[in-house]
Amino acid sequence: MPDFWRHSGFHLNTIAANGVCVPTDDLLRAYFGRAEVAPIADSCTAERDLFERLMLDPRLEVGRAELDRLADPDARANYAIVLRFRDHLLDTGSLEAAYKRLFVDESGAAADFAARGLPPMFADQLVQMIMRNILDGCDNGMHARAAELFFREQRAHIEDDQVVLADSETVASLAQNGADASEFGNIGRLLAQARATTRPVELAVLTETNAHDYWSKDERHDMALQVNFGRPGLAALCRIIELWVMHFFQVAVRVEPIRSLESARMRWFVGLDAVSTVLMNDIYNGVEPDEDLRRRIICMMRLKADRADSDSADESETSVYLALCMDKQGNVRMKPQNLLVNLPFRHRL
Repeated sequence: MPDFWRHSGFHLNTIAANGVCVPTDDLLRAYFGRAEVAPIADSCTAERDLFERLMLDPRLEVGRAELDRLADPDARANYAIVLRFRDHLLDTGSLEAAYKRLFVDESGAAADFAARGLPPMFADQLVQMIMRNILDGCDNGMHARAAELFFREQRAHIEDDQVVLADSETVASLAQNGADASEFGNIGRLLAQARATTRPVELAVLTETNAHDYWSKDERHDMALQVNFGRPGLAALCRIIELWVMHFFQVAVRVEPIRSLESARMRWFVGLDAVSTVLMNDIYNGVEPDEDLRRRIICMMRLKADRADSDSADESETSVYLALCMDKQGNVRMKPQNLLVNLPFRHRL
């Protein structure tokens, strides 16, 4: 089976009997070795000493007084953040529990992520490692590419009923190598410009024919995904959502694309991003979404449990409607935590 996302940090974890990722000392060391934390030429003696001790014992307890001895205020702040994140990992015991606890409290209610004082980047890194665990043994490149939506921002291009998502960071890199990013109104223009100019990276749309190419460029993020209704890219995203729900809830669900939300009897819904949450709230409350909001819809899906759960019979009866949208700038920022906070299933991890 292909190995992939080698730099995600997944390989620095062990897998417990229940299938979750347990962080090792090597993973903790990797966080202390980040460029924001590792000593530089101007680092003071106290900073270098702290770094060396954490490399020897990444679980070392570090108090506020010790951080205050660091001469550089940025170093003090960065160490405080990474130590806070390390302690969160150790307190929760697994990556899955750590991620869930960032957004769901012990009662099952939504938690305030901002109150944790952690950069969103840390949540994205957890998602990538968890998703790599979920997909271990996967040999479908389109599934792996669809999984990137969970932790990497995308840039959308919609034309003639075709919906294509490309990695935002890659699009920005292409623009910077050819011209000012403001010249590109959408991915279509960017692709056209890329074909006309020598670039270090070329974007290609992933298809069933070239899906195997993903494994040789899995960390280049230069393959776009077509996700409009009836395309295999959207089917792949549906399968990834099913796997995510199974991993966290141990509930088998089936996710299928749908063409319209208006005809759905939305007893339950989950917006997969900030824009779709507004859209679905409007529809649920009988408010007709304006045309601008409708134009931002990327895809719509229906989730339904395949079987009844012994603790919640409604799991087999409730259809949950899902939507993913782009913002006004064409960016698609999926929030996988919404699938933990808003589904009508009981948490198992």
